[in-house]
Parts: sequence; C-alpha cells; structure tokens
Amino acid sequence: MSDAVTPAAALLVVCAGAAVPFARGSLSGIHKTPVQGRVRATALGLQGDAQGDLRLHGGVEKAVHHYPQEHYAAWRTELGAHAMLDAPGAFGENLHSQGVTEATVCLGDQWRVGDVLLEVTQARQPCWKLNERFGLPDMARRVQQTHRTGWYYRVLEEGDFWAGAALVLEARPFPLWTLERLLDLLYRPVLDGAQLQAALALPLPASWQRLLQRRLDSGAVEDWAPRLVGPPA
Repeated sequence: MSDAVTPAAALLVVCAGAAVPFARGSLSGIHKTPVQGRVRATALGLQGDAQGDLRLHGGVEKAVHHYPQEHYAAWRTELGAHAMLDAPGAFGENLHSQGVTEATVCLGDQWRVGDVLLEVTQARQPCWKLNERFGLPDMARRVQQTHRTGWYYRVLEEGDFWAGAALVLEARPFPLWTLERLLDLLYRPVLDGAQLQAALALPLPASWQRLLQRRLDSGAVEDWAPRLVGPPA
C-alpha cells in the first residue's frame, strides 16, 4: 500500500486466476494470485479472472469476491503455519483488504474501491473445494461456523482496482443487516421464523430467497453436507 494512502479501510491486494482442472473431476478458479498495477473490473468480474462452475460462481451477482486480511490472522491462530495462508488469494478472493469484515459490512452496501462502485449482494456459502485446497476435510465447515466467509459484489460502475485504493462507503440502505447477522441466521441449526420473514423482505439473491422460503415452508433446516462435503472423491 502506498505510504500516502492510509485510510481506515483499504484494498491491499488484487487477485485473479484462470479456471483450471481441480479435485474430483471439477474445474475451478479458486487459485487466485496477486496482480500488479491497475486491474479492470466489469459487470462480470475482473479482467484475467475466471470461474470454473458458472452455475454456482461468477455472474453479475457474484462478480467480485472479497476476503479480509484480518481473517488470515485468525486462521493462523487456529491452523498454525499453514502454507495456504502465506499469501493473499487463499480463499479464492479477488479483493484482499484491511479494515472491514462481515461484522461491519451490510447487505446492499455500496462501496467505492478505486474507480469501481460495488454493491454487496451476499455472503459466501463455503463449499467442499476449500477442504481440498487446504487439505483439511472440514475446512468449509470451519469457514461456515466462524462466519469468516467473505462476500460478493455486483459491479454498479466499471473501472479499475489497484492495491492501496481506499474503500469508501457511499450508501448503506440496510444498516441493521450486517453480513454477520445474515450468516448467523443462515447457519443457525434451528429455525427463527420471524427473522426469516424479515430477511425475505430484503433484496437477497434469488437463490437465498428460495432457500429461506423453503425453510419456512418445510419447517426444517436443509442438509448442508452436499455443499460442505461434496461429491465422492
């Protein structure tokens, strides 16, 4: 980060990567590495970046993934000196920052980062590919349980990112709905009908709307194993 830029929240590293063959016959873009200089962001994500399974990743609603540097320190405390934590991009993030986490970011927030205006669309729902990436059979479950998931943006105004750019909050339409609150609701093993109804009034992505509505209709929390454990190896 430039010595001249010391904001309370700042972009430290921009990461991107190609979609390549991964575990269990899959294709994945989870392997992100730092990119130098200015990086263009469009409505579908960063130039030079790709996703392996476009049914579940990428697209307008998940154009950019953000993961805080603060979580790396927490993971080092829990996991020890894990090689995956030696450099940004371990969690497949595009933006690696300091100064904001799920506890301080709200659904619908609009953040100016460099030239780009972003809108927070959802928290990440971790999947089994994190288990393979970290070599730990329960890594996705750990990410879910700790709520250290990171989050996604849509791109409202295209432009460039660069390391050292400030993160400037321009709008916060839902100040009571931090991502931490949504994650607590999503990953609580028991139903809270009133909170589910309140969340359904938010501009959640269609997949989250369907998930929460199914919980209300069925009176039960869905099985997380297919997402967290994945297909047979």
